[in-house]
Amino acid sequence: MIVIRACISRSVFALLAACLLMDAQSGPRPPCANGPVPTLPGLNDPAVVKSWSKSDYGRDWSPPICTGWAATGFTTLVTIAARFRYTEGGGGLLRRIGAISELTGLRYWSATHKQWQTLIVEAHALTGSQTGQHREDFTSDEIKQGKAVYFEQVDNLSGTATYRLHVAEASADRVVFDVENVSRMRYLLIPVFDPGEMQSVYFFEREGDGVWRYYSIMRTGKNANALIARNKSSAINRAVAFYRYLAGIPSAQEPPAAQ
Repeated sequence: MIVIRACISRSVFALLAACLLMDAQSGPRPPCANGPVPTLPGLNDPAVVKSWSKSDYGRDWSPPICTGWAATGFTTLVTIAARFRYTEGGGGLLRRIGAISELTGLRYWSATHKQWQTLIVEAHALTGSQTGQHREDFTSDEIKQGKAVYFEQVDNLSGTATYRLHVAEASADRVVFDVENVSRMRYLLIPVFDPGEMQSVYFFEREGDGVWRYYSIMRTGKNANALIARNKSSAINRAVAFYRYLAGIPSAQEPPAAQ
């Protein structure tokens, strides 16, 4: 009996190791035509957060087609796979996505300062992309499939920038949207991200009984300034802060994703 259990344990371990190796070799994959990589955890398990290494994929890594990203490569690349409870349905999720002002005060764990800090100092919906004026938050009716809206966000490091939020899919059971900066971002007056160099795509799928699947993929471009872009712990904790906001989890909830 002991021998049989040992053999089963080795088989399970070998299977898990093979799955992990397959994930590492295939690279990140959003839940589009096939299952996601990394795979989603159980409902009561922690989110699977992964920072992908540029050395494994080279400078000209090709992003999955369904991200809509044309440029190759990355400086930092973070994925999050999770399941969470949400009972307000697709409409409630769209309202949350459009509530730009509620991002104000969003917190994250600063791996540099070893404490919780404010990530988003201020956030506003905008009337347009260029000289857009502040306006009220977007309603769920404005967050429609195929539509793009714009917002302004004051980051604790890179200051004020304008972003485009594009809704690729919006239904009762599946919501997909992407965000990217449309203005240059600076740190202490030094340019760190040109337009389009900070990108993210978010996938939500209803599983049933108030349970949603979540997958996000976020990257900084391969030409991004290393002053900020190569801090993997910061990239992870910032990505987790947005996941927690969207999933209705306190952003400063212990433990931090990356110390």
